[in-house]
Amino acid sequence: MSLIRYAAGWLTVSLLVLCVATAQADDKAKAKAKTKKKRAPNLAMQPIDDVAGLPRVLLIGDSISIGYTVAVREELKGKANVHRPLTNCGPTIRGIEQIDRWLGDKKWDVIHFNWGLHDLKYMGADGKNLADPKDAKSHQQVPPDEYEKHLRTLVARMKKTGATLIWCSTTPVPEGAAGRVVGDSVKYNEVAAKVMKENDVATDDLYTFSKSRLAEIQLKANVHFSGDGSKTLAKQVAKSINAALGSE
Repeated sequence: MSLIRYAAGWLTVSLLVLCVATAQADDKAKAKAKTKKKRAPNLAMQPIDDVAGLPRVLLIGDSISIGYTVAVREELKGKANVHRPLTNCGPTIRGIEQIDRWLGDKKWDVIHFNWGLHDLKYMGADGKNLADPKDAKSHQQVPPDEYEKHLRTLVARMKKTGATLIWCSTTPVPEGAAGRVVGDSVKYNEVAAKVMKENDVATDDLYTFSKSRLAEIQLKANVHFSGDGSKTLAKQVAKSINAALGSE
């Protein structure tokens, strides 16, 4: 009996120690969570209120455009209300699905748009994102011929808004960028240039603008740009929008 009582007592003490340790660990985790700085919300992905009397501008694009959205707003402060879909607009296939929603039912004066980096990126046979382009099972998310068809559909839809359209050429893919091939931006831009010329759509040549200064503004082996790099792009984007608004 004494042995049983001893074992029961040992078990009770062990359970108490375990409970205390668990409670302390929980307290530490909660304290750490409270002290951990919350990531500031991305202002580019926040809706804005229009300033009455100013023209309305819509930016459509992927994370490159998300990067320069806030800076474009600053550049055009007092000149235009600059909106964007509150999402990464991704490839043209997403554009086809979402364009009506993004355009909404309000008047747009200028639409500055781009699709490309998500179209030309490689996907794996199992749906893997940014797959190895050299793998025989990999394929571009939207091949050039489909890209052209999608752009024609998207341009036709946007022209119905009566807005002045500005095509923004796709920025360069640098050496070492995962899931993409250097030079593909040029190929896709050539396809886009054909569509825009046929539709009399102006081009903001962000490809050429950025290429001459990539070492200063683009991240290494990455299609994205530094914070200052995005601000540099914003100046060019705002310049093209100003020209369309006739406010340069």
